[in-house]
Amino acid sequence: QVQFVESGGGLVQPGGSLRLSCAASGSIASFRFYAMGWYRQAPGKQRELVAHITIRDSTNYADSVKGRFTISRDNAKNTVYLQMNSLEPEDTAVYDCNFQPPNSMYWGQGTQVTVSS
Repeated sequence: QVQFVESGGGLVQPGGSLRLSCAASGSIASFRFYAMGWYRQAPGKQRELVAHITIRDSTNYADSVKGRFTISRDNAKNTVYLQMNSLEPEDTAVYDCNFQPPNSMYWGQGTQVTVSS
């Protein structure tokens, strides 16, 4: 069993920044051998992949966040990060991390990000 615990969300004004963290624990022997993704789900919408990072640290982003969000990982800490800059109201959602592709068994609680003035 694997657990992902997300943190770092909150309420921020448009144009602001947040840094999300996702710590992996449990039966995950070698975190560095897994591609990881950050996902989000806004009210009334399907969950979408926002960013993902491969085992070689290659990164990919949804068009809506390119140039504003940066995904990174610290394999020594079994943690993946999402730096979010120039936040927009449309970024409001619950943000989760998971493997990429995701395993439906391992969705965590997520962390709420609200962008509002």
